[in-house]
Amino acid sequence: MFSRNTYIQRRQALRERLGGGLVLLPGNLDAPINFAHNVYPFRQDSTFAYFFGVSRPGLSAVIDLDGGGEAVFGDETRFEDRIWLGEGQPLAQQCAAVGCATVKPSAELQGVVEKALKRGRTVHFLPPYRVETTLLLAQLLASSPHEVAGAASPVLIAAVVALREIKDGSEIEQIEQAMAVAREMHLAAMGATRPGVLEYEVVAAMRSVLGRHGLQEAYQPVFSRRGEILHNLEHGARLEAGDLVVNDAGASTLLGYASDVTRTLPVGGRFLPHQRELYTLLVQVQEEAIATLRPGLAFADVHRLAAQQMVEGMSELGFFKGDTAQVVESGAYAICFPHGLGHQLGLDVHDMEALGEDHVGYDSDVSRSQQFGLCNLRMGKRLQPGMVLTVEPGIYFIPGLIEQWHAQKRHAGMICYERFKAYAGFGGMRVEDVVAIGTTSARVLGPHIPKRVGEVEAAMS
Repeated sequence: MFSRNTYIQRRQALRERLGGGLVLLPGNLDAPINFAHNVYPFRQDSTFAYFFGVSRPGLSAVIDLDGGGEAVFGDETRFEDRIWLGEGQPLAQQCAAVGCATVKPSAELQGVVEKALKRGRTVHFLPPYRVETTLLLAQLLASSPHEVAGAASPVLIAAVVALREIKDGSEIEQIEQAMAVAREMHLAAMGATRPGVLEYEVVAAMRSVLGRHGLQEAYQPVFSRRGEILHNLEHGARLEAGDLVVNDAGASTLLGYASDVTRTLPVGGRFLPHQRELYTLLVQVQEEAIATLRPGLAFADVHRLAAQQMVEGMSELGFFKGDTAQVVESGAYAICFPHGLGHQLGLDVHDMEALGEDHVGYDSDVSRSQQFGLCNLRMGKRLQPGMVLTVEPGIYFIPGLIEQWHAQKRHAGMICYERFKAYAGFGGMRVEDVVAIGTTSARVLGPHIPKRVGEVEAAMS
């Protein structure tokens, strides 16, 4: 946990952004794998963790915006459970450590919510992302499960986003700890990646790093020679000389803060000439995008600048033709860069995505584009000091997309389709780091992870 005052101050800051009513924050339950007592590793709801800090299943919290009270609802461990799970720290003691003195049994939560509703008070809650949370909210609010998500509080969503997206020094420290472990994971992958190895063997090497630190993954790793499949979670292929492997993997700290790093590895230990020229360009695009970041700049504009530089470099290599600005404006560049440049990161690897991407990544000044490729940009709004986000451009040769656009003669005057078709078996590449926005610029968090051609080849030698 952070300090007691940290959680008190967070809850006070939330109060100051809202009017009246109750804030209802359900925590998570254990998630069974295949029967009730065989569960996945527990992960507390991130917003509950942000404001109340207790990592324990079956809790809910209420903040009374009018009366000033607050309480955690949950049950102490039963004697029967202690035989199997041990004593553990008493719930009241855990809550006292985060500055919440009132702890009530779970059964009393229904009455508190019912009383508020009967008095015409607003009960603020966030969109649920788990079925059990949806059912709990439906029961508490005497509502249909189908109605719950649509009844989430817009003002609470806005307040939570505004608070959670600005990280303080202790949160940055947590993310840097996760980045340090991610570096070990990626170095282990670089050392294990070679012809003849199965993808899951390299994934196992990364997971052994996590095991030594007693940590969990921040997300399922993407480790694949089929890098043109952006989030390929299958790890069954055998690596061959000449392959490129996209490795997107990160760790989560004990407090739940994530790291998110992607590197692209040449299986033979050295990039082939046609891989090297594109990979060198990709790293340049990423590094210049990071150098551009500053408060007040719309991240959507950084995405467009990165796309423009990518098109300029790929035009020299014969992939695009015509005016660079028009290629970017038309969206033709998305044939090889169909995702966004990055997203916010914190307690969630895609931070606060459960609250709705448009609430997190956009605002009244910057709205989401409907254009193919650019519509996938999760973060578009203006940057502020304290934001943490990823910068992750990619270049992919997706055979189905190339064939479809060619058949439709889409952007025919801008895309050299024969050149793209010649690279149909290339796969893909992505480079990703995590940055924190400062008062005038941005800095990459965590220790340096080999990224440039020479660094990667040296690490794999």
